[in-house]
Amino acid sequence: MRLLRSFFSVLGKSITVLIAVAIINFALVRMTPGDPVSVLAGEAGVSDQKFVEQLRKEFKLDQPVWVQLASYLKSIAQLDLGYSYRQQQPVWDLIADRLPATLVLAIPAFVISLLGGILLGALASRHRNSVWDSLITAGSMAFYATPIFWVGLLLVLLFSVTLGWLPPFGYEKMGSDLTGLARIKDIAVHALLPVVTLAGFNLAVYARMTRASMNEVQGADFVKTAWAKGLGAGRVVWVHQLRNAVLPVITLAGMQAGQLIGGSVLVETVFAWPGIGRLAFDALLQRDYQVLLGVFFCTSVVVVVFNLLTDLVYRLVDPRMQSQV
Repeated sequence: MRLLRSFFSVLGKSITVLIAVAIINFALVRMTPGDPVSVLAGEAGVSDQKFVEQLRKEFKLDQPVWVQLASYLKSIAQLDLGYSYRQQQPVWDLIADRLPATLVLAIPAFVISLLGGILLGALASRHRNSVWDSLITAGSMAFYATPIFWVGLLLVLLFSVTLGWLPPFGYEKMGSDLTGLARIKDIAVHALLPVVTLAGFNLAVYARMTRASMNEVQGADFVKTAWAKGLGAGRVVWVHQLRNAVLPVITLAGMQAGQLIGGSVLVETVFAWPGIGRLAFDALLQRDYQVLLGVFFCTSVVVVVFNLLTDLVYRLVDPRMQSQV
């Protein structure tokens, strides 16, 4: 019963957060200069006031803001993200069409950055003040300090332009009509550079945090007890020390995992990757409010879900949390 009460409590808080985020997103989008009617009328070369008023009525921009907000929240409650008059498609269809491409980048990047960061951080702590520690720390600092778009451009110049090993942009080879394993391999080759670019920054963060956390628990009583029992160095470091040191890393990873979905705008723009980030960027330029709000809402849902999963993993890794239900 305690677990059930905890679940519904967390679920209620998550729904409240999503409602608040939806209201904030709506307000921020409405505060941006310009509107879709002006953009569409300008591109069509139409200045007729009657035509502009008809467009405003079709977009429901002639109604008071609070009425528009209430209509938007009602649509969200019905899982309706609206219709993109710009793309002439439902927003759900646009997001569903772009989401697989973003997941192809986000999931491998998250796994590589988390596992690689924990491994490198643990190695740096295990061999503290050694050459390995210096190399890992310096490399992490370099990735952390370098803008992500600049990393992507450098990788393109090196592996695509200079060496010619990997394709510089795109989701797959145009006009190839590949199927099955051949198509999967082609997509994987195209995804390699953007995945490495997206994973680099978070890998550096996880590595530095793991190193600092392991150094912090190195002098704890339970670690000293493990050494006193005569346990091997590998068991002490990788089981006792790392299991406790990894808790703050898991917390940070849970917060950043969902952000990879919507935070890949720069990477998708550099590599011309047809994902959600690129969809949001194009919608911003085109003042396509419904698509922007749909992308923001879906990203918020992903972040909340990952936070729930993080809480579950936290309880599995640290048994002490199971009593705090």
